Amino acid sequence: MKIKEIIAALEQFAPLPLQESYDNAGLQCGLTETEVSGALLCLDVTEEVLHEAIDLGCNLIVAHHPLLFHGLKQVTDMTQVQRCLRMAIQNDLCIYAAHTNLDSAEDGVNFKMAEKLGLIDVQLLSPRTVSIGGRQVKAGNAVVGYLPVGEDSLAFLQRVKQAFHVEALQHNQLLERPIESVVICGGAGDFALDEALAAEADAFLTGEMHYHTWFGHEQQIQIAVLGHYESEQFTREIFRNVIEDVAPTLPVYDTEVNTNPIRIL
Repeated sequence: MKIKEIIAALEQFAPLPLQESYDNAGLQCGLTETEVSGALLCLDVTEEVLHEAIDLGCNLIVAHHPLLFHGLKQVTDMTQVQRCLRMAIQNDLCIYAAHTNLDSAEDGVNFKMAEKLGLIDVQLLSPRTVSIGGRQVKAGNAVVGYLPVGEDSLAFLQRVKQAFHVEALQHNQLLERPIESVVICGGAGDFALDEALAAEADAFLTGEMHYHTWFGHEQQIQIAVLGHYESEQFTREIFRNVIEDVAPTLPVYDTEVNTNPIRIL
């Protein structure tokens, strides 16, 4: 099977037109007519991840975050991005990224977070329909789902910590009513807080929020912030399911490199 066939499956699941205008999802580098030898799945492309792909005999890396967000005016060894690009080209590695298009897709990142949290009746919040290649595709920046049984805010926050295996969880004042409905937006998702408030959700879960966005919501909604990496850590499961569906015998690996640059003391 050729690399382009794997990419086609990924783009069928999360079409590139769903990405935000600032994003650069899609093919980052490499030749897609090449036969795929194996796929390494990750959130971030680093030199250590590239070395891992080489050692495993994989010529395809599928990442959530694009290696190339901005154009390059030179390719040297001055920055990590440039070094990674040089290494990938020198070793005939193909790098592909599914980012905000995967965030917005049905059954994408936010749905996976809802699954891990044990929510039911999960659906896109403020869905939009995009016409792509003659088919209608639903998309949305966030999802809303429901706990099987309402629970108090402390129990909910403990549920979040356990489900996402986090050392620390940021939250606002404990809500004094049961939590039933939850809005989720992975990554840097504080832009979706207003949608969560408009939906009268009991809780809002995201990866990171700006400081001033926290103010003024006491007893209005329970806010919980996981950390960017932590909120997207299960994205690799989505990639694996898509790839194994079209190439069940292809060697597919989850990276063993923790690329999260943030440490908690």
